[in-house]
Amino acid sequence: MQNFLIRVLINAVALWAAAGLLDGISFGTEDEWTKKVVTIVLVALVFGLVNAVIRPIAKFLSFPVIVLTLGLFTFIVNAFMLQITEWIADPIGLAFTIDEFFWDAVMGAVIITVVSWLLSVVLPDGDDD
Repeated sequence: MQNFLIRVLINAVALWAAAGLLDGISFGTEDEWTKKVVTIVLVALVFGLVNAVIRPIAKFLSFPVIVLTLGLFTFIVNAFMLQITEWIADPIGLAFTIDEFFWDAVMGAVIITVVSWLLSVVLPDGDDD
């Protein structure tokens, strides 16, 4: 359970960093920071669920293209997971938007991958027992 919470917080920080660095990704226009933090954490939870359920299927189906592009197509798969997260967040009332798939979602996927990797290196994963 602790590992799951750490993963959600890492995703939340990575999503916040992507929204801060890219104009095309945003978490609504709320001025109240508590609502924005709750929105970011809930979107990170949805993003984690999408990555756990849909991403393995997408990576399996796109395996030949991933091999052909020497792994670079993984960023497109990650961007697609980010886009699916936006599609799910809208009906459940979360203010998470991505303006354009190609540049905003792909660059957001790159930023999220780098930030998640850095935080995973720095933070403990709970498997040190």
